Amino acid sequence: MAKTILICDDDPTQRRLIQAVLEREGFSVLHAENGAQAYERLSQNSGIDAVILDLVMPGQSGIDTLKEIRAAGIRTPVVVLTASGGIDTVVKAMQAGAQDFFIKPASPERILVSVRNALQMGDMVAEVARLKKHTANRISFDDLIGTSAPMGLVRRLGERAARSSIPVLILGESGVGKELIARAIQGSSERAGKPFVAVNCGALPDNLVESILFGHEKGSFTGASDKHLGKFQEAHGGTLFLDEVGELPLDMQVKLLRALQEGEIDPVGSKRPVKVDVRIISATNRNLADQVKAGAFREDLFYRLNVFPVEAPSLRERREDIPALIDHFIRRFNVEEGKRVSGVSAEAMQLLCAHDWPGNVRQLENTVYRAIVLADSPHLQAFDFPAISGQVAPIPVSEALVLSADVHIADDHDALHDAPVRILDEAGHLRKLEDIERDLIEHAIGVYAGHMSEVARRLGIGRSTLYRKVRDCGLEGLVKEAG
Repeated sequence: MAKTILICDDDPTQRRLIQAVLEREGFSVLHAENGAQAYERLSQNSGIDAVILDLVMPGQSGIDTLKEIRAAGIRTPVVVLTASGGIDTVVKAMQAGAQDFFIKPASPERILVSVRNALQMGDMVAEVARLKKHTANRISFDDLIGTSAPMGLVRRLGERAARSSIPVLILGESGVGKELIARAIQGSSERAGKPFVAVNCGALPDNLVESILFGHEKGSFTGASDKHLGKFQEAHGGTLFLDEVGELPLDMQVKLLRALQEGEIDPVGSKRPVKVDVRIISATNRNLADQVKAGAFREDLFYRLNVFPVEAPSLRERREDIPALIDHFIRRFNVEEGKRVSGVSAEAMQLLCAHDWPGNVRQLENTVYRAIVLADSPHLQAFDFPAISGQVAPIPVSEALVLSADVHIADDHDALHDAPVRILDEAGHLRKLEDIERDLIEHAIGVYAGHMSEVARRLGIGRSTLYRKVRDCGLEGLVKEAG
């Protein structure tokens, strides 16, 4: 999903020039002729990632527009541009909330540096806000990614559940984000900001389940050198999330049922029960009704937990949310890994949207993470997802030469024809250097989707040298087509 930049300038020529620079790098561009139009577009929350704002415009000035945007609580990064770069002008713009500035006329490189810095700052601010909400247990349904119909139903059901302390059972495959839904229910309820304690019931050792959930007194058993409160008491006043609740042993299911019915627990070794005020949200990827029939899950506990079921959809049931999820993960991992990936190529996005994702959102998250860590170009390509595409990243030139030589020695002509750039002809003789160079440049332009700066960097030559070689090799049409 390409980043969207809003250009606000009363000069249409200036807007078109900046648009050409941005679109060549894969950005989407919107226009505004004045401050009022810019404010209206931003207020409509149209997915704008950054703003380029002229400071001198008829009517409302850029500074006044910027102040109005910030006063409305809109935190979209803003880069200001001006014909005069006086220090007073820059200081006023920064004080009003701008992230960067440049002076007209600016070089394409300067424009792109400012925009990318602003986007990176915006991603960092958004990530810090997300972490703060997560730490404060105030995640809401606005933080769930996706606008598909199945996610809309999840939101509506979750918001209803949040209005009371009714027990909620979240159903769905592994990796669909059941814990995030549980956190959103808590964050939208009167228990927002209170403890949220998550327990993976399938990971609890059988001999320690009771102690972990309900706590124990000092000396109650061998090794109990200190008093332990347990998860129920840790969650007092807040929410206890029992993930994979179907994995609990039957004897623990009896004690869990009593805790839910009576609102009190019996710590191991305690002489009296302890009252707890806990909202229970449980989750499972199993069919608990089938487990009840098989005798592996207590029927009375099932009815106690299954008061308000919420079905979390698999990722293949909400494919239209995949681009938004990918964009979210790119923003997040850019901040965590210090990368500057702008987005995903059209081919790669089509590939990702068509995949079935048996591991759901968790698999998509880890796939994007791997791609960002290993990516070298501004946009993720299909070969950055080898486990899905079956492709591999292009081989560096030096390695390609070695592999081609090895193939010749082995006399494996089929493998030779599969090499990205061949150095030997059909008869096994060396090809002309100019022919190899032409094929290599053509291959690099295709691999890096016409991003000539990246092509030049990968080939180890300057941009002007690259353009001269493109002209000499007659590849101008290929560059225009890629652009």
